Amino acid sequence: MTEAQGLRLDSRARRLRKSEPIRRMFMETRLHADMLVSPVFVVDGRDKMEEIDGMPEVHRFSMDRLPPHLEKLVAAGVRGVLLFGVPGSKDERGTGAYDADGIIPRTLRSVRSTFPELVMMADVCLCEYTSHGHCGVLEGDTVDNDGTLPLLARAAVEYARAGADVVAPSAMMDGQVRAIRSGLQEAGLDDTVLMGYSAKHASAFYKPFRSAAGSAPAFGDRRSYQMQPGNRREAMREIQQDINEGADVVMVKPALAYLDVISEARRKVGVPLAAYNVSGEYAMVKAAALNGWLDEKSAVFEVLTGIRRAGADIIITYFAEQAALWLKEGW
Repeated sequence: MTEAQGLRLDSRARRLRKSEPIRRMFMETRLHADMLVSPVFVVDGRDKMEEIDGMPEVHRFSMDRLPPHLEKLVAAGVRGVLLFGVPGSKDERGTGAYDADGIIPRTLRSVRSTFPELVMMADVCLCEYTSHGHCGVLEGDTVDNDGTLPLLARAAVEYARAGADVVAPSAMMDGQVRAIRSGLQEAGLDDTVLMGYSAKHASAFYKPFRSAAGSAPAFGDRRSYQMQPGNRREAMREIQQDINEGADVVMVKPALAYLDVISEARRKVGVPLAAYNVSGEYAMVKAAALNGWLDEKSAVFEVLTGIRRAGADIIITYFAEQAALWLKEGW
């Protein structure tokens, strides 16, 4: 063989690709169901299983309809859920978020003992509970960062008391991790895991979620407290700050447009790293699959493998149940 004819005979990568068993044996990046977390929306009321606009096959559940859904997740092999509350009423201060009888504490008390194998995570934010839809209380038309911190801490304490294994502040208030960690310690709940939405970007990919949670801002937007999409160095500072304040796990959100941020975070920090494969990312793949434009199973695994390959230890995704089932089948 001449150089012009191609590779040396002892340097052919195709040898490791020639059959499915060989490809599987030498796969570098592997997915498993234990790393998947399914978001779950819980709505006030009874006998509700509501479709969500823009998120085919994802539903909101009333508390009485939730156990069968959790049973399906467990049977599929999913080991974690991230709970979001959709309250029946809202007010300017988002009091339902930190009410001991609010939708999330009641849900946790109801299902905690029935599903001991599930890691129960609870989102900590005010946006679903405020009449104005912002993630904190307002001072005029501005979110009051420091005035919001004690309310987030109160919410996290109530969720931990009710049975949450993990509390996950998503409000992007400066100092929220420190405030919550201090609140948990004062309440004797120091063993509660704290997962920070550390690098949460102001993203167009959240729109279907805001429909699901009823959390779109009534005015303005969230760019004054969520991160600029173009700022990777700032993302590293935010992540390190959350670790310094007491976060056990840090998160990058969204995932697909921020794989470089996930990768750099994985190189720079030693704590577990989560990535949120958000609603708009789900909607794109699902819509294309339903229209026959791509194969859903192949696309889902390519997406999730890419997030894992970038460095995520935990992937929060609306595909969790289906992906776990496919993994059981030996994908």
